[in-house]
Amino acid sequence: MALSAGAAAPQSMDLAVPRRKNRTLWGDAWVQFRRNKLAMFGLVVLALLIIFAFGGPLIYTMDGKHIDIVNSSQGPTLAHPFGTDDLGRDLLARNMTGGRISISVGFAAMLIAMTLGAAIGLISGYIARLDGILMRFTDMMFALPQLPLLLVLSGLFQEPLRRTLGQSLGAFILIVSVIGVLGWMSTARIVRGSVLSIKEKEYVEAAANVGSTGSRIMMRHILPNVFSAIIVSATLAMAAAILTESTLSFLGLGFPSDVATWGRLLYEGKDFLTSNPWISLWPGILISLTVLSINFMGDGLRDALDPRQRQ
Repeated sequence: MALSAGAAAPQSMDLAVPRRKNRTLWGDAWVQFRRNKLAMFGLVVLALLIIFAFGGPLIYTMDGKHIDIVNSSQGPTLAHPFGTDDLGRDLLARNMTGGRISISVGFAAMLIAMTLGAAIGLISGYIARLDGILMRFTDMMFALPQLPLLLVLSGLFQEPLRRTLGQSLGAFILIVSVIGVLGWMSTARIVRGSVLSIKEKEYVEAAANVGSTGSRIMMRHILPNVFSAIIVSATLAMAAAILTESTLSFLGLGFPSDVATWGRLLYEGKDFLTSNPWISLWPGILISLTVLSINFMGDGLRDALDPRQRQ
């Protein structure tokens, strides 16, 4: 009897102690991210903007290319909630189309920049003999004036790509490629600094001692540990890409005139700021909200993925 009572006591004590949930880096990061009000605000606003751009045309079926001179230069009405431009085209439909293109350009250019930056930073940080060459190349790219170079490259390759791939697709590939190729340097430096610290860890040395190849160590042991820094850089790179595309379109070197982007709408409305400010007002607000929301999310991710913030 005494033995059975003694065996029952530990079981009751185990039941009384609540079991702690398994915690992961991404689980803790999500908890920290939710506590950041600005980051959550940015996430909600960005989600609404994506729904507006990609899901809005399913509900609001007005054709943004339809010209109606009779109803030109109108302010917001029930028939045209964002008003109309100087040709009578619906501004709400055109802003939806512009949002799809601008967000797609930002996302695609960000992928190119993150791929190049992560690869160069990873190789530079892990392979010492290539570090000097790759970092001097990165410094050279940093020294180049990006906006004038963007204008020169756009002017050189715009017409050949448009003749080969079509106006819209050629312009999209040109803008995405140029912005992505000229936007990887900050990510490369951030990843390199993280790799220099991580490659001295015990588990990396243990993997090298058991015969793992350099490529396997970089892909299996180092890259997952710098992924958080890449994610933070990706948010900032996407915001910068959207602003750059808007700048190119505003200068008339982006997409063709018949393709509505937020930057193109700003360009078209610059001559009507006094008579019809709605043409430039709505795309300006949408660009500002998109960039601010992505920046808020980037700040929140940076704090959430900081190991010192884990509790």
